[in-house]
Amino acid sequence: MNSLNTVNNSDINRTLNIGSKSGRGKHLMRWIVWLSIAIVAVFAAIKLGTGDSADKVEYKTETVQRGELIVSVATTGTLQPTNQVEVGSELSGIIRTVEADYNDFVKVGQVLARLDTSRLEAQVQQSKASLEAAIAKVRQVQATVKEAGTSLERLKRVGELSGGKLSSQQDIEAAEAALERSLADETSARASVSQAEANLRIVQTDLSKAVIYSPIKGVVLKRSVEPGQTVAASLQAPVLFTLAEDLTKMELRVDVDEADVDKVKKNQKATFTVDGYPDRVFTAKITQVRYGSKIVSGVVTYETILDVDNSDLSLRPGMTATAGIVVNKIENAVLLPNAALRFTPPAKDNETISGNSSIIGKLFPRPRRPQTKQKKETKADRKKAIVWALKDGDLNEVPVIIGESDGIMTEVISGGIEPGMKVVVDTIRTGQ
Repeated sequence: MNSLNTVNNSDINRTLNIGSKSGRGKHLMRWIVWLSIAIVAVFAAIKLGTGDSADKVEYKTETVQRGELIVSVATTGTLQPTNQVEVGSELSGIIRTVEADYNDFVKVGQVLARLDTSRLEAQVQQSKASLEAAIAKVRQVQATVKEAGTSLERLKRVGELSGGKLSSQQDIEAAEAALERSLADETSARASVSQAEANLRIVQTDLSKAVIYSPIKGVVLKRSVEPGQTVAASLQAPVLFTLAEDLTKMELRVDVDEADVDKVKKNQKATFTVDGYPDRVFTAKITQVRYGSKIVSGVVTYETILDVDNSDLSLRPGMTATAGIVVNKIENAVLLPNAALRFTPPAKDNETISGNSSIIGKLFPRPRRPQTKQKKETKADRKKAIVWALKDGDLNEVPVIIGESDGIMTEVISGGIEPGMKVVVDTIRTGQ
């Protein structure tokens, strides 16, 4: 019975490879086979990626031209009248009438609004009464002066005739003092008249300012007051109307970046567009480039004033304009597309990094060594460029010296570039 169990256990162990060295060997062989298959698959993928099935590279070209290059500085700004006046009120009070409205054309001295003058008229009457009282006071004092003078003269005459017996020296001195006091009262009364006259002029001036007149000939842009509204002129005069003197001539105020301000000069021509007339291009001329700077969103700019002809009154104050100031104009220049200056030829497929041509090198590529720090680029270096031209289907490197650019085309000052030559601007990959 025990021998039968022993035979059965040995058969089961052989079947399951339990306790057998050959079972562990076969397990190891399976891992070796799978690893080999994986390496072969990776190698095949690399060969397919770098083999003859790669895409074919074609080049997109453009033609070098000869023509006129206009270099401009782009900027934005707003349109404003050449002379804009804000009309206010120096007095506080209630607006009685408003005699001008939006877009009304007004003349110099035309009435725009009137304030209620009831209180001012009462003050004028009061000042006139005070003046009349002061004048009457002067006349009264003048009579007193005359009386004191006559009394003094009588005492002196009596003293002379009586030999000083009827008029004593004390009486004469008292009469002289009374005359001096009368003269002083006359001076004070005359001063009161001058003061009353000044007060009357002040009140009359305020009364005249209760009527708001137009200081210029122009058009009403804004009206900030309505009849019955109270005007409070405590610290500063409130603005009631905004007038523009002449809308046929306007000015465009733009902000020029500090990088471009050295190119912008007086009398340079400019063109601009506004959203209201997207199909029209308006002309302007620079009249002033201001030295004072402004900082807008961290950018230093300089306000520049351009003169605009608005004879048809199509432009309106406050419109936002996008302007281009012509800073240079080059005739008969060799023009190169800017895309050609940005083009870099692609690396060839069989070019690999040294030491990375093996399978392991491709699976685990070494990092490239950092390039040495280049020397500081000078202005002359920035004018040097490389252009690639096609000759018999091959790329040829052409060094050039470039000049001004309008953002699309660049002037070629010297180099092996001629009008009509095809230069490469981009690549096009097509599968075989």
